[in-house]
Amino acid sequence: AGDEAISEYKSVIYYQVKQPRWFETVKAEAKKLEDASTYLSLPSTKIELEEKGHSATGKSMQNLGSCTISKDSFQISTLVCSTKLTQNVDLLGLLKWRSNTSLLHQNLKQLMKVDGGEVVKFLQDTLDALFNIMMENSESETFDTLVFDALVFIIGLIADRKFQHFNPVLETYIKKHFSATLAYTKLTKVLKTYVDSAEKCGITDQLFKAMKALEYIFKFIVRSRILFNQEILLPTMTDQLKYHLERQEDLEACCQLLSNILEVLYKKDVGPTQRHVQIIMENLLRTVNRTVISMGRDSELIGSFVACMTAILRQMEDYHYAHLIKTFGKMRSDVDFLMETFIMFKNLIGKNVYPSDWVIMNMMQNKVFLRAINQYADMLNKKFLDQANFELQVRKYSQLSRCCDPFLTCGSCHGITESQYGDMRRQIGFEIRDMWYNLGQHKIKFIPEMVGPILEMTLIPETELRKATIPIFFDMMQCEFHSTRSFQRFENEIITKLDHEVEGGRGDEQYKVLFDKILLEHCRKHKYLAKSGETFVKLVVRLMERLLDYRTIMHDENKENRMSCTVNVLNFYKEIEREEMYIRYLYKLCDLHKECDNYTEAAYTLLLHAKLLKWSEEACAAHLTQRDGYQAATQGQLKDQLYQEIIHYFDKGKMWEEAIALGKELAEQYENEMFDYEQLSELLRKQAQFYENIVKVIRPKPDYFAVGYYGQGFPTFIRNKVFIYRGKEYERREDFEARLLTQFPNAEKMKTTSPPGDDIKSSSGQYIQCFTVKPKLDLPSKFHRPVSEQIVSFYRVNEVQRFEYSRPVRKGEKNPDNEFANMWIERTIYVTAYKLPGILRWFEVKSVEISPLENAIETMQLTNDKINNMVQQHLNDPNLPINPLSMLLNGIVDPAVMGGFANYEKAFFTEKYMHEHPEDHDKIEKLKDLIAWQIPFLAEGIRIHGEKVTEALRPFHERMEACFRQLKDKVEKQYGARLSSLDERRGSRPRSMVRSFTMPSSSRPLSVASVSSLSSDSTPSRPGSDG
Repeated sequence: AGDEAISEYKSVIYYQVKQPRWFETVKAEAKKLEDASTYLSLPSTKIELEEKGHSATGKSMQNLGSCTISKDSFQISTLVCSTKLTQNVDLLGLLKWRSNTSLLHQNLKQLMKVDGGEVVKFLQDTLDALFNIMMENSESETFDTLVFDALVFIIGLIADRKFQHFNPVLETYIKKHFSATLAYTKLTKVLKTYVDSAEKCGITDQLFKAMKALEYIFKFIVRSRILFNQEILLPTMTDQLKYHLERQEDLEACCQLLSNILEVLYKKDVGPTQRHVQIIMENLLRTVNRTVISMGRDSELIGSFVACMTAILRQMEDYHYAHLIKTFGKMRSDVDFLMETFIMFKNLIGKNVYPSDWVIMNMMQNKVFLRAINQYADMLNKKFLDQANFELQVRKYSQLSRCCDPFLTCGSCHGITESQYGDMRRQIGFEIRDMWYNLGQHKIKFIPEMVGPILEMTLIPETELRKATIPIFFDMMQCEFHSTRSFQRFENEIITKLDHEVEGGRGDEQYKVLFDKILLEHCRKHKYLAKSGETFVKLVVRLMERLLDYRTIMHDENKENRMSCTVNVLNFYKEIEREEMYIRYLYKLCDLHKECDNYTEAAYTLLLHAKLLKWSEEACAAHLTQRDGYQAATQGQLKDQLYQEIIHYFDKGKMWEEAIALGKELAEQYENEMFDYEQLSELLRKQAQFYENIVKVIRPKPDYFAVGYYGQGFPTFIRNKVFIYRGKEYERREDFEARLLTQFPNAEKMKTTSPPGDDIKSSSGQYIQCFTVKPKLDLPSKFHRPVSEQIVSFYRVNEVQRFEYSRPVRKGEKNPDNEFANMWIERTIYVTAYKLPGILRWFEVKSVEISPLENAIETMQLTNDKINNMVQQHLNDPNLPINPLSMLLNGIVDPAVMGGFANYEKAFFTEKYMHEHPEDHDKIEKLKDLIAWQIPFLAEGIRIHGEKVTEALRPFHERMEACFRQLKDKVEKQYGARLSSLDERRGSRPRSMVRSFTMPSSSRPLSVASVSSLSSDSTPSRPGSDG
């Protein structure tokens, strides 16, 4: 309509087109037809046409109704074309000969009358039909000649120039699709009959046609004979191979023969091999598998047999796997077969028999194994998930999951040939995911066993795979929760496995973020798992942060960073009560300390393990004896061995006080529990030596340094944090700073000790702040009376937790009457998380600001300590010069020198101050007590001064005595008298004995909770302990 008029219109409709063109409109023009009544009365069907007395052919119609048409007519014709379905009745009868065998004789004759174009279109189907007729009637010769003639007819068609382009199709059929093994006998027989009857009448024409087709006739005969030989020889050879392989006989010859067979079957020009591969699979697959399993890796033939096994699996098609699976219901040993296969795959993938640089060979092997695993997994899903034999199938799934482990970790499963084979880790990951969801109600049977393989799969660095598989963890949590109302088994397993996986190099920051995001979304939507699930997710994320930090610096040359990360991890495991993992990291830390000759720290680390044990005959769990060097059946035996090792390390670190404390506990066991007097005598001799060392050996006093690491350039575990470091023996601050900057060569040393601003902390650089701090003496409570300085000196630099750094600062307006009232010391007290020394040579700190009253207490304590120390020095050495003692005493007893403590009285001992600061009552009483204690110390100092003063300085001494008498009267009247133990014993104690004026620890200010030492049982524990 609207187009130019045409005399013919063609329309085509294609099969399986989504929108075929139906109801096309065609306009036929005739002037007389402009009146609708003219054509609406025309017949529209054949019946109507015949009723009106017209012929059914369009050409005979010349008068239709009231419209007489003399020349105009139209004709409709249809043509059906198909490349799959023939419309030729004779050809269709041959192709469907089985439906009516009585017409077979007629169909074969009629074939030679079919149009050649229709035959060549269905060449393979026609040839298959001819040879099937011949083979299915092998006992009879009824149709042999007709089939032969039909074959000659088809070959003649192909020889015709019109159909010469079908020659390759015929060649391909003979090589790849022809499978009539006995056709050669019948074809040869008919051909011979024709040749023998050449002189008979009526034979010449058919013989001539056969001669023209002789080339292809013989190709069919030769190919048939080859197939016949294969059908006969292959089963015989496989039977012999199986016989010898099962007896481990002539292995090299068997391997060579099998290789040759597989090589021939792999060639493209040998025709159909499906049946032959099936014979090898049925007869030899399991036998070859067992041969590989039984061979050692040092066997010269292991590589050849693995290659044979790989070749068999490679040539197996889906049909062969389906056939193998069908036989499993009949095989009694199908379970064993799967177990053997899975274990073998796992071993071969995890440890290849071929060199690592044989990349293509290893990739090919793994690719073939992966396909086999997929087939077996599919079979397990479909066939074995029934309740009747489910317990048995659990073993199969477990082995299959373990078999997948090496795929997820093997280096040859990705990398250099990934473009050719794809990432096999991803493929096996999706396979495990599908396996899990197919388990349905049986999932609980695989928790916690499948947690490890699923975790390894989620750790593959493939974002989409991670997003698709991390939700399996929530599914596992739900399964266990619905069964037991908790998911403790799942939680324990994933923590254990995650530690090994991250340390082994798997996992990254992206995985941590995805794990957190995906699982939190799922948990928060669940009615019962919202709270406990979120707690679990946060716990695992915290663990991953520590493990990733640990892995990052695990091979770092900076062992101090490695120690810090190790402590972070072990403390985390202690917090969540994962004792096995906690002990594992304790020994990692101990080894690091021993490498650095940090024997004291190594001792404290081992002590944490020892504290987990009891002095009992209780058996040692496996995780308690993680070192081969310990031979102990009970906890008591192991604790004994650990204590001896710890005492040895304390001795090497010159920490004899700690060694003695442990020795006393051990001696109690030897004497009253084990009755091992020989061990006891040896231990007591060591104890005696330790005591002697304390008194006689001069131990160097280490300095302590505050170190701040500022800037985003530092690792997270030290970034924008301050630590107190215990220096090495005789190490100066300059040397310590140089050591720090060597570890961080890109860091910039800060020139101020003030805390940096946010600009420094948020910068991308590295800034190190370092300055010396002073440890604060905190004597154990057992020292309730004066002791030797040689004993006290140990506690001045050991068992310390508080460190100070101070500078004077004035706050508020200046008080002209009392300069001390608003004088502040900005004294930053660094309180470490644990005492030093400990399991590290450094600990993180927190800072507090000290008030004027606390500053006064600290100052008075320091003054008393100075008097005490100098008095003891003069008692020990009468030859010391007197000038330092003179200056010290005069500066205290003369009120004109800095006001003494009189200004403290004006500032703090007033009703106004007490009213404004009622919370300071105890501190004021402590300050008064310190003032009162100063009098006996000064008295002894002035006595010693009087004995040693020269005549020239006698007036100075007498004036000082007068000032002291006034001071003493005032103090004792206001604050009471204090009597030192020296005053009590002066009359009976020899002058040559060492005397001390150490203050009782109860009078020390600002006591802070600290981690325990071996010499005190009342303080919190060291890192990782139960305190």
